[in-house]
Amino acid sequence: MPAIAIKDLAKNYIQGNKLIKAVDNTSLDVEEKEFIVIIGPSGSGKSTLLQLIGGLDRPTAGSITIDGIDIAKASDKQLARLRRRKIGFIFQSFNLIPTLTSSQNVQAAIDKHSNHDQHRAEEVLELVGLGHRMNHLPSLLSGGEQQRVAIARALVNDPKIILADEPTGNLDSKTGEEVMRLLRDLNEKDQKTIILITHSEYVKKFADRVLVIKDGKLMPQASRK
Repeated sequence: MPAIAIKDLAKNYIQGNKLIKAVDNTSLDVEEKEFIVIIGPSGSGKSTLLQLIGGLDRPTAGSITIDGIDIAKASDKQLARLRRRKIGFIFQSFNLIPTLTSSQNVQAAIDKHSNHDQHRAEEVLELVGLGHRMNHLPSLLSGGEQQRVAIARALVNDPKIILADEPTGNLDSKTGEEVMRLLRDLNEKDQKTIILITHSEYVKKFADRVLVIKDGKLMPQASRK
């Protein structure tokens, strides 16, 4: 059974008198422990697709099945539980709380129903190479370090799936490569299933499979590494 099964997925918007098909009848199976990169320009539908997969938005039609649950039909409570326990999110803008230290930012994401505590936050910060920066505020960290804190936050509940939205978009190319190597290590060593969206061509070399999205459609010329 795939880790994520997407069938005939659509997301439409009305803009004035015009119908916008942000995601247009898309199907995709993502296997467990697979690292998929979805590449496309701004406005191609990649961010909308990722938000749908993560249960941050509801589709107009179609299904998304994760862990036996069709999240298109799940209740808000079911979605919240799934996001907390099964999915880790990494964003381009880091989304760290500026008044909290690295450790506190990670601790803030811990699922209150789990047995994790401050030690788990410290553990994942060590994992991403920031054990020496645990007590620093975001303003005292470089962009790459802030993104590593964001990755640690995504990992703190030990999710099976990581969804990454342009995680290198605010980083220089050298730091972006370091972040991508870290994500690849998490995929290979910790066996995380990763879907990453980007417009950066160099990111493709880190993927098991590369998909191209255009006008809300995943293109049939998708290629494997």
